Amino acid sequence: MQAIPTIDAHHHIWRLKDLTWLSGPQVPRIFGPYEAIRRDYPIDEFRADLAGCDVVKSVYVQTNWPPGGSYDEAAWVQSVHDATGWPQACVAHADLADPDCAALLDRLAQLPTVRGIRQQLHWHANPQYRFAPHPGVMNDPAWRRGLAHLARHGFLFELQVFTSQMADGAALARAFPDITFVLLHAGMREDVSAEGVRRWREGMEALAAQPNVCVKLSGLGTFVHACRADVMEPVIRDTVGIFGADRCLYGSNFPIEKLWTDYRTLYRTFRAAIAGFSEGEQRAILHDTAARLYRL
Repeated sequence: MQAIPTIDAHHHIWRLKDLTWLSGPQVPRIFGPYEAIRRDYPIDEFRADLAGCDVVKSVYVQTNWPPGGSYDEAAWVQSVHDATGWPQACVAHADLADPDCAALLDRLAQLPTVRGIRQQLHWHANPQYRFAPHPGVMNDPAWRRGLAHLARHGFLFELQVFTSQMADGAALARAFPDITFVLLHAGMREDVSAEGVRRWREGMEALAAQPNVCVKLSGLGTFVHACRADVMEPVIRDTVGIFGADRCLYGSNFPIEKLWTDYRTLYRTFRAAIAGFSEGEQRAILHDTAARLYRL
């Protein structure tokens, strides 16, 4: 396995006392029981988890601090970076439907590590998979007015949706050509029936038709609660075939995936899954796309 410098573009460092969904009573979640990660996950532990891998930089993705804590979360991540040099970039949170979101985005733009925003929009008929209050949050005029503010800061938007929302996601990207969208978890292909895969591919093709959409190959063990090559490989193959390697990037989704695997196993399974691509394609997926998107 050749040594290609890798950027982990999707990990979380958690301070447990600041989280609602981890520190409160455990409720069913998309990734199953999570007692093992109901604790701090500091940057030193994350970097220790990387031992034996080729990860040279990382991007923190927001973890839903309590309401009103969006700036505090990003400022804390900045303080970790200032103290340790890691993570090198941060995707912060903002409620884009909030009338005051422009002021929050202005404040976030003053933090050197902030590169974008994630507000989780995914909705599913299964309540354990559901996060957004309804499937069409992205179509709300007030929410879209908030999204428009990202362009003046050069922020990207991390788009987390299920297959049933992909047509709306493609329309959103088409309506905001000056904003880069990063589709999370390869579109969260949870229905692996022939019809489910067909609908997922159709949605991914609609998203790929928008040149301002890229896709993160992360969270691929979410629906089986395991790190399995037979799950990972077809999703990666199909996604890269639809988007092209220069619009795809690696993400570990740690420490969520730590529930069922260790970092080295996940990373080596991922590397094996992309081994059939050219060296240039592998470099794009592991490093270059993330470096470009997150300005690393």
